[in-house]
Amino acid sequence: MHQLAAFWRSPASCKFCNQLIGSGQGHTAEFARLYPGISFEFDLTPRQVDLISEPVDVVIRMGEPATSNLIARKLASLRRCLYASPRYLELSGHPAHPSDLINHECLRLRGPGAERWALTSDEGAEDVEIGGRFELNSVGMIKRLATLDLGIALLAQGIAAQDLANGTLCKVLPQWHASPISVYALTETRLLPAKTQRFIEFLRDKLDNA
Repeated sequence: MHQLAAFWRSPASCKFCNQLIGSGQGHTAEFARLYPGISFEFDLTPRQVDLISEPVDVVIRMGEPATSNLIARKLASLRRCLYASPRYLELSGHPAHPSDLINHECLRLRGPGAERWALTSDEGAEDVEIGGRFELNSVGMIKRLATLDLGIALLAQGIAAQDLANGTLCKVLPQWHASPISVYALTETRLLPAKTQRFIEFLRDKLDNA
């Protein structure tokens, strides 16, 4: 036990490429406080990272990973809902049905199908065209623009939780939701340093209980 404690106190460096924001970054901060002997380097860009040629220990990605030789460990499936600021809804009105989203500023995540949202409720399923001037490649920037009264965002509940609690964001069409989005930890190999393995396990536990 003493050897294990000394191991975790020993200086180390881990480099992460992390797409998570909100609660995910909060969990990372909690992990850093638990293990003060570990130094962290983060790359928060959504670019594709080459784990073979770049000195990155683990990549955290939202969405299904592309087929590759990398090892993908699923951390969680996050429920997604619609959010906007109270000010945006005051100025633009509340959509009454998903079909109304074509007349709203919807903050779209860049990629295939960015111009449509598939939503589900007890009433059934709707695949609707959405309006909006903004198409971004960053979930963090989408959330930021939503808090700045610039539109409606489709976000994982954990990512919006703090803003929902403090009133910066509120739910839109609360009876409707999108399919959950998966979160993965990508590594080059199954054989990981103990610190990297512990970080992955820690994040999986936190996201599962989010």
